[in-house]
Amino acid sequence: MLFKVEMTVNIPPTLPKAEADEIKAKEKAYSQQLQREGKWLHIWRVAGLYANVSIFDVADNQQLHELLTALPLYPYMEISVQPLCRHPSAID
Repeated sequence: MLFKVEMTVNIPPTLPKAEADEIKAKEKAYSQQLQREGKWLHIWRVAGLYANVSIFDVADNQQLHELLTALPLYPYMEISVQPLCRHPSAID
């Protein structure tokens, strides 16, 4: 199943920089692992924001939930999820 996921990150300014940097490094490694596995198909940065728009290809809602809640930055995110389906006018 395909999902469009919008994520906005709100790291509190009181979080020590070293801790924030460590969480960001773990986030990058995890997201790249999911991309290599074909579960995180696309990721785009939203210009001017600490946010992204991503496309996930997962088995079901539960798997998406598990992947998103495992993100190291999850506690600092606002997330919006929309299921997608193929458009009848698509040529690919």
